[in-house]
Amino acid sequence: MSTQPEHSADPTVRVRPIPHTIDAVAGALTGAKRMAFYAEIGQAEEGEAINAVLRAWWMEAMFDSRPGRQQRLAETDARRGLVSVPNLVDGEE
Repeated sequence: MSTQPEHSADPTVRVRPIPHTIDAVAGALTGAKRMAFYAEIGQAEEGEAINAVLRAWWMEAMFDSRPGRQQRLAETDARRGLVSVPNLVDGEE
């Protein structure tokens, strides 16, 4: 039996999406983030408020699920490795 890394080193490999449920998002978060999620979701009212909290924390969990997040944030802060995004609003590509 061979061992393989939990995450691919290839940046083009897609990470499996986390389901948009409270349990799935909580399970994907760790430590202080999980506790903050439970505190925020527990105070959110039914409807758009709870959906907004779930969406925000789902994105946080997805960002965390991709290896190298801290390095990507540091490189972004240092303005290294940035790429241009086409101005699609004005129709330019």
